[in-house]
Amino acid sequence: MLAKGSFSWIGGMLLLTAVMWYISVNLSGPISIMFRGLLIIGFVLTLFFLVFFRDPERTPSGDEDDMVSPADGRVISVTNRKLCIFMNIHDVHVNRAPLAGTVTQIDYKPGGYIPAFNKDSHVNERNHVVINTYYGDLELTQIAGILTRRIVSYISEGYHIKRGERIGMIRFGSRVDVVIPEAYEFVVGLNDRVRAGETVIAVRKEKIRR
Repeated sequence: MLAKGSFSWIGGMLLLTAVMWYISVNLSGPISIMFRGLLIIGFVLTLFFLVFFRDPERTPSGDEDDMVSPADGRVISVTNRKLCIFMNIHDVHVNRAPLAGTVTQIDYKPGGYIPAFNKDSHVNERNHVVINTYYGDLELTQIAGILTRRIVSYISEGYHIKRGERIGMIRFGSRVDVVIPEAYEFVVGLNDRVRAGETVIAVRKEKIRR
C-alpha cells in the first residue's frame, strides 16, 4: 500500500522516465547516450519513491490503553514526559495516533529545514497536534527535516481518531515528538527502535506499580 498523497510524486516520475525511454530509443549518438543515463536515474528514483512512500498495515500491540509509537525510527531523546523519534530516509514516514481520542487542536507552522535530529530544529516547519484522550491531552509534533518540503495532515480538528490510525506523513528525513499525559510512563529508552502504530512506548503508571 502507498501513502496518501504520494501518487502524484510516483506518477510524475514514471511519466518522466517513460519520456526519457522514448527519446533514448528514437535518437542516436551522444544525445541518445545522455538520455539513457537520465533514464537510469529516473528508474532509480521511481524505485526510491515506491519504497519511501510505502504504507504497510499495522496492528497495535498491547492493551487499548497502552500508547503506541507515532512514528517509525530511533528514539533520540527521552525526558519526563517527552519522547523524540528520528525517522531516517529508509523508515516508513506515515505517522499514527498513539491513543484513541478527539483531535482538539492542529497548529501548522512553516519554518526552516535544519536536520531534524539537531537541537536547533525548533525553527523547522512543524505541525503540532493535540489529542484529547480518556487519560488526558496527548501532544504530538511532526517536524520537517533538511530534505522535507511538506508535512501532510490526514486529520482535522474535531475528528475522533482511533489508536494506531494514520494521522499524516512527513516527506523524507524528519522527526516526531510526543508529550504524554501525566498518567503515563515511558517503557522505551534512548536509541530504541520503534514502529508506528505497533510498538508500545508508554503505559499507565498504575500498571507499572502492580
